[in-house]
Amino acid sequence: MSIRLMKLNELSPAERAKLQRRSEVDISHALATVQPMIAAIRTEGNAALLRYVREFDNPNMTHENIEVTPEEIATAKARLSPKIIFAIRHAFTNIRKVHADQLREPITMTEVEPGVMAGEKTTPIPRMGLYVPRGKGAFPSVMLMLATPASVAGVPEIIVCTPPTADGLVDDASLVAADMCGVHRIFKIGGAQAIAAMALGTTCVPKVDKLMGPCNVYGSAAKRLLTSEVNVGMMAGPSESIILADADADEELAAYDLLVEAEHGPESAALLVTHDAALATKVQALLPQLIAALPEQRRQFCLTGLNSYGGILLTSGMAESLSFVNEYAPEHLLLLVRDLCWSPKMKQVVRESPFP
Repeated sequence: MSIRLMKLNELSPAERAKLQRRSEVDISHALATVQPMIAAIRTEGNAALLRYVREFDNPNMTHENIEVTPEEIATAKARLSPKIIFAIRHAFTNIRKVHADQLREPITMTEVEPGVMAGEKTTPIPRMGLYVPRGKGAFPSVMLMLATPASVAGVPEIIVCTPPTADGLVDDASLVAADMCGVHRIFKIGGAQAIAAMALGTTCVPKVDKLMGPCNVYGSAAKRLLTSEVNVGMMAGPSESIILADADADEELAAYDLLVEAEHGPESAALLVTHDAALATKVQALLPQLIAALPEQRRQFCLTGLNSYGGILLTSGMAESLSFVNEYAPEHLLLLVRDLCWSPKMKQVVRESPFP
């Protein structure tokens, strides 16, 4: 078991271009599969929705148990360990702080010339639809990342669709995360049928005004076909991240941060970018034993992703690392560096930080 280590200055133009492209998912075959599903839900409503839910999500779903009940949320809270609840609450608190800082004033006005005012009025979206994936594992983190900003923005009604487990439930951690965010309308529906239900509306699932959340290839195809019905938000692809590190970074932390992203799926792109050869070598040596301790499915995800779309990238210096990161423009960027002080505001944050 080995993880590839690349030197940026030794990559050919084709190899560098391939690294920049990440994984390329072709959804053309999914469009043909999803189109009749959308047509059926549009004309038949709940009857078609339930048919697809039973086929693709859980054969025991009914109109009565397709929505999460308050009792299920209470049971999840009682069943989940205090340690995990603490971790979820800690993440929720931090995410809420970030988005509260982004909240705009309801009305901003500027006098563009004497007696002439122009401005902007900001109002929350009336009904938001969130899709939280489940196929490759439970993602309470996605629930928090989607539901927290919607809650902070004051969205009056938040609808969540997420695939059920084999026993027809939503995983406990995701329910606890939703409850913290004040979200209580959660439907046990996954894939294209969930996107279609929220975009079109049925007597069971309300029609939303905007959709957010990462999907598999079929959910992404449904979003593309439903753009005339609803704002489908960003067309997110496979997850990606860069860990930018220098000689002061801890190799174990850098390795774990790589795996956090790589374990999302075989198409995930997780890159450690550093100019420190010693750190690169240490992380490369550490990764196999950490990956070996993972469950089989996660182990394969990490091995495939890190050797196909990610891995360790060694540069000639911090300037070249920064240039590559800016060119790559990752979805997630984690900084494991000593000097963060590239702006006056960041200098203030660093001075006030309790960390060394």
